[in-house]
Amino acid sequence: MQSCEIRNAAIIYNPTSGRNRARRRHALEEAARILREAGIDAGLLPTTCAGSATELARDAAAHGCEMLVVCGGDGTINEVVNGIAGTQVPLAVLPAGTANILAKELRIPWNIPAAARLIANGKRVRVALGLAVWPPSSRNAPQQGPAVPTERYFLCVAGAGPDGAIVHGVEVERKLRIGILAYWLEGLHQFFTYPFPRFQISSPEKQTAASLIVVGRTKHYGGPFCITRRASLFDNQFEIVAYDGRSRLLLLACLPAVWLGFLYRMPGIHVWKTAQASSASSGDSQIFSQIDGEASSALPVEFRIVPDALTLVVPSGHKEG
Repeated sequence: MQSCEIRNAAIIYNPTSGRNRARRRHALEEAARILREAGIDAGLLPTTCAGSATELARDAAAHGCEMLVVCGGDGTINEVVNGIAGTQVPLAVLPAGTANILAKELRIPWNIPAAARLIANGKRVRVALGLAVWPPSSRNAPQQGPAVPTERYFLCVAGAGPDGAIVHGVEVERKLRIGILAYWLEGLHQFFTYPFPRFQISSPEKQTAASLIVVGRTKHYGGPFCITRRASLFDNQFEIVAYDGRSRLLLLACLPAVWLGFLYRMPGIHVWKTAQASSASSGDSQIFSQIDGEASSALPVEFRIVPDALTLVVPSGHKEG
């Protein structure tokens, strides 16, 4: 845990994330005022396009910013993480966006001024990050446009299979218009159309075939779901949950098991902890991955733990583990 005094900060926020955007701008200005009263001079930095939060974070850190505060959903947080991974610059969160796994995991109130009051007295803790690595391949490379990144850090959760297909299928305009309902609608579409091809997942502890994997650094997954219930941001491991079946009905039966907390006892479910795992398609099917709820490249992909990679600001009363 770190305790040096913070004197300045930048609040990076996504002006298009979530709903009630005018109200959120007012709340952000109130958050900046609260931080100034605590002795932290905080300026507002809006994102301008996909990927710009990474550049804003990297540039702020390079020019002496002592803390970054991110206000946005899982995707915006992920971009900021990828701008400061490996540095000593602390990251704090103000909850917003379609979903915000980190805020739920740290029990940060869904109120921007209330969350801002927790930052000045928060604990600064070094944590590990997940790293997804894709080998360069013609399958993943676009014919035109920007190059697909071959590696990406993630803070909360990754996966492959139906959830990758869902985030790839969600249209940006629909997400902006109806929020998390866009994921539910796309999930319903994928439930009836996704073919559930199996792929291989391999780690030092276990090897198995699966049609879906969740690679968790957090207990929370998205929406109301807690899937990797034994995962922790403060461990140097993932928890992996894999489903080895192709039955839609059995997968549907897993939903109440998730809500009631006995998913691990369901048939076809495999659960284990590891610091490294790789996934590769068993055939010609293109199976997509997702990283912190954002669309990523197709398999193969390797997931690694990178210890001591990020300083995270957590509420002073939060218990690690």
